[in-house]
Amino acid sequence: MRIIICENYEEMSEKAAEFVKSQIMLKPASVIGLPTGSTPIGMYDKLSDLDIDFSEVTTFNLDEYYPIKKDNNQSYYYFMNKNLYSRVNLKKENVFIPSGEADDAQKECENYEKLIKERGGLDLQVLGIGQNGHIGFNEPSDSLDAFTHITSLTENTIDANSRFFEKREDVPTKALTMGIATIMKAKKILLLASGNEKKAIVSALLKNKIDTEIPATVLSMHSDVTLICDRAAYIGL
Repeated sequence: MRIIICENYEEMSEKAAEFVKSQIMLKPASVIGLPTGSTPIGMYDKLSDLDIDFSEVTTFNLDEYYPIKKDNNQSYYYFMNKNLYSRVNLKKENVFIPSGEADDAQKECENYEKLIKERGGLDLQVLGIGQNGHIGFNEPSDSLDAFTHITSLTENTIDANSRFFEKREDVPTKALTMGIATIMKAKKILLLASGNEKKAIVSALLKNKIDTEIPATVLSMHSDVTLICDRAAYIGL
């Protein structure tokens, strides 16, 4: 695993945006997996400001709450449209995100997995990391699902996400998410971590011991992972 330590969130966001830009310059028709959450917002801001042609890029988002409508301001579709989709020249037909409005969640997951395969798989998967070690919504468990699936969110994740909602009871308790195998099949993985609250989980990740109770630890098995973190998330390791 390659590790890039930055002084602060701003620098981490800049480095991450440059990383994604380099991928698109090397392969204009890149297929890129994208995350939501507070960590990548700075990266999306930087990407929107850089001179990048997204016209041939295809994006697949990691996850979406379920059930939730697209126009709900807490949906990940809304989040991505606000922070990236509407700010760059991505083509609508090249933008994919699991539908929180699907009548059949299982079928939606199967179709999403099929779409990723039809596009040739992911050239780059960008990830954040949860305080409990989840990537996407692959939560700590005795076992981990391989492919895109519907999952129940842990109390830890619901608590962490409740800051985005008026009250905790409004946070959806389920989500559609790419599975571990789907993520691990990406040719490259970029992992972002920021803030003192991520220090313990980054420390666990770097011990190179796989633990399904810390899903991000499986990334140590991937041949091309870059961790970009600020010093607050890394100090003391």
